[in-house]
Amino acid sequence: MEEVSRSNSVGLEANPSTPQMRQKALIALLIVTSVWGATFIWMKQALNALEPQIELYGSEEVVGVLVAARFAVATLVMMFFSKARAALADPEQWKGGLILGGLMLVGFVTQMIGLDDINPSVSAFLTSLYVVFTALFTVAMTRSRPSRSLIFGVVLATLGAGFIEGPPHLTWGMGEVLTVACAVFFALHIIYTQKITQKLDPIGVTQTSFAVVTLGSILFVFLLGGGTSSNQWSYVFNDGVFLPVLLLGIGGSFFCLLLLNMFQRYLHPIQAAIIYALEPVWATIYGLGLGLVDWTFWILIGGGALFIGNIGVEIFSNAGGEE
Repeated sequence: MEEVSRSNSVGLEANPSTPQMRQKALIALLIVTSVWGATFIWMKQALNALEPQIELYGSEEVVGVLVAARFAVATLVMMFFSKARAALADPEQWKGGLILGGLMLVGFVTQMIGLDDINPSVSAFLTSLYVVFTALFTVAMTRSRPSRSLIFGVVLATLGAGFIEGPPHLTWGMGEVLTVACAVFFALHIIYTQKITQKLDPIGVTQTSFAVVTLGSILFVFLLGGGTSSNQWSYVFNDGVFLPVLLLGIGGSFFCLLLLNMFQRYLHPIQAAIIYALEPVWATIYGLGLGLVDWTFWILIGGGALFIGNIGVEIFSNAGGEE
């Protein structure tokens, strides 16, 4: 049988766990993708309510403020945990948080700027390449190829996530390049989550990573030449903005990333990436329900490919995630 190396030197193996714990991890990450799918709706609602501010300040600055506000909310909610408060005085937790938070921040920024130049279907396809990059990085770091079931899942997950909104039309301008860069950083985030949460307390490193994204987003706004007016920060309290930002912070960041950091370590990182690729399926389901997305045959093709890819990995993998 082909197997991915479990080398302790790179820390990419799944944490030793019982089948029950692995099942809990699968359910937890599926819940994460379902909530992440809703963040598409919440962000769209906030941006629609901020159209005058986008015209005044530019979309990059507005999204930077929203990301900062979203993760500031998550950081404050985390303060209810004693381990999260203690992590703020722990240099090791800050090292882990700097890595995970930095990767998230760069991924968000490159995706955001890239989306300004390309359509959503192209962005969805190129972002979904993080599944492929996760597999490639894992192979390079472990010096062993993944099992056939994981390769099968990677291919179907990438095609499914990329084509659920229809065939992407690539021109390979700056928008496409930045979105591929975003996929690289999201893949690195998955891999380093695996490594760091096996060494550090997940609650603590979640808190420090949130703080890093918050501070980094604020710095990003200032680097763009904004943030000097109090009005630019206070509009997150506007009607139609405040509730979506709360939902993004509590649901999309606090709940999802804490759950991810606690449970991803019990699965192989490639399998985790394949599960995360289900996010556009949930986003499409919610969009259809709210009338934001029109039904096309591609939804059935893309969603079906993602479903088959995930089911195939689970059926043909044993409790350790290999074939």
